[in-house]
Amino acid sequence: MRKIPKCMSTQHPDNVNSPFFASDTELGGEDEIQEAYYVFSHLGCDEQMWDCEGKEVDNFVVKKLLTKDESFFREKRLGVDLFITLRVPNPTVEKAEAKILLETLESIPRSFDAAKLFYEDDIPPIFEIILPMTASYKSLDRIYRYYNDFVVGKQNKPFRMGDITIAEWIGEFKPEKINVIPLFEDMEHMLDAHNITKEYLKDKDEEYQRVFLARSDPAMNYGIISAVLLNKIALQRLNRLSEDLGIEIYPIIGVGSAPFRGNLKPQTVERVVKEYPSTYTFTIQSAFKYDHPYEEVRGAIRKLQERRPGLPHEVDEERCLEIIKKYSNEYQRQIVELAPVINIIAKYVPSRRKRKLHIGLFGYSRNIEGIALPRAITFSAALYSIGLPPEILGLNALSDDDIQFLRDVYVNFDDDLRDSLRFYNSDTSFLPKELKKTVKNFTDASPDEEHKEITDHIVESVSKNKHEDLQEYILRAARLRKFLG
Repeated sequence: MRKIPKCMSTQHPDNVNSPFFASDTELGGEDEIQEAYYVFSHLGCDEQMWDCEGKEVDNFVVKKLLTKDESFFREKRLGVDLFITLRVPNPTVEKAEAKILLETLESIPRSFDAAKLFYEDDIPPIFEIILPMTASYKSLDRIYRYYNDFVVGKQNKPFRMGDITIAEWIGEFKPEKINVIPLFEDMEHMLDAHNITKEYLKDKDEEYQRVFLARSDPAMNYGIISAVLLNKIALQRLNRLSEDLGIEIYPIIGVGSAPFRGNLKPQTVERVVKEYPSTYTFTIQSAFKYDHPYEEVRGAIRKLQERRPGLPHEVDEERCLEIIKKYSNEYQRQIVELAPVINIIAKYVPSRRKRKLHIGLFGYSRNIEGIALPRAITFSAALYSIGLPPEILGLNALSDDDIQFLRDVYVNFDDDLRDSLRFYNSDTSFLPKELKKTVKNFTDASPDEEHKEITDHIVESVSKNKHEDLQEYILRAARLRKFLG
């Protein structure tokens, strides 16, 4: 069976520092081709997720990589040792981007042709795509069948009776089929991921199935504790499905560097692996790659590559869901209260990619209780910038028994809180009143005094409606954290 990659480099723009090869602080165009080569050749990642949305999307990534460093890609083969995995628009949700899906699917045989000329064989360089915001098995099946029936299937059709076929005219279309990876991002469908996956696989003869679980968006929408528990439940259910079907299921988790978004940094690899032991593939986002010393990054990726995935933690699903319900209600109530200041600061959080990533659950902005919010990285950056780590929101809803249960189930609960509370400013005027007493119970972390000074300035500037130097101070604070948001 083919190799399943363990370290998926992504284009999430959570980095403070730009990579040495970037022509601008915002990566785009040829920089992203260079990035893919760099993570393969220098950092040791074995997969690059390629976002096929927005402007400047390069559908010639395979051809450009193969011409960039011929000797490297002859030694490390695309489609065998290294993988480009396309993330496509979801036409059910992203109507304006829908036809980009069709263009992307049509580009897969073209990438095959480029690799065939280079390697002189029929091994496809691209054969998997990721569907964000998966909400039904039909959305996966439509893509699978469109590729089979309309991309590859058209090759045998003649132009007219007695004329040559399309394949005879412009050559065969390969690969014959693709694998579709569901990406589950909201509570309802994360909890139903096993059923959707089961229904999708029902009429297919697959050796394995990869399933992608979001970590950032659930944290933003329902709070960090909900995000962790939802992933635990989904992983447990997917493992049972794998046993029932006799098909290997390889989970992917989308973790970022901020504790709120997963706390995967070079220094925390062992902790995150311990939290999600059955996860096969972890995402390596931009802050991980560019905000830490090169040797640390490379060493951490090596650890991820060498680990052996195990079984998921067994969790009491009913108890987890009880906690999620009451905690997420309080978390969302506090977010509604904080939305005005989040949206003010979000305008000054710098962009790190020239094009947008996939639009997410609620379009460009998130929508909680009718309040529009920025994307998860910007959302997190805004709250850290006022000394209010989003990890603490909603904690006041939890009883002592709840917290004891969480310490047993959420392995890194105390460590993640401690990491985030280093950037807590006890003087911030934006802290919800009901949280003041709760936070005191978790403040054994040593605060970063320099970060506190910077957030003092940001809080005062926002309070006085003085925004001239906000971006500068947001970046200064982010450099101390080693992640933007």
